[in-house]
Amino acid sequence: MSTVEEIEAAIEKLPENAQRELAHRLDTRLWDVWDGEIKADAEAGLLDHLVPEVEADIANGLVKPLDEILDNA
Repeated sequence: MSTVEEIEAAIEKLPENAQRELAHRLDTRLWDVWDGEIKADAEAGLLDHLVPEVEADIANGLVKPLDEILDNA
């Protein structure tokens, strides 16, 4: 299997529970890749320019505590 179309055809043959498990694994993999990219960007200083903006938002009362947000969810 080397094409997306072939892989999709194979996935269609899987039972629903196996398709869900595969989707979960792919989702986890993509988030892990994203986390790695963010970590590398942070370590390289590429996100440093955001700190003053966040500090200004906090100083201006534009940021809610996470606990407050989660309690309203």
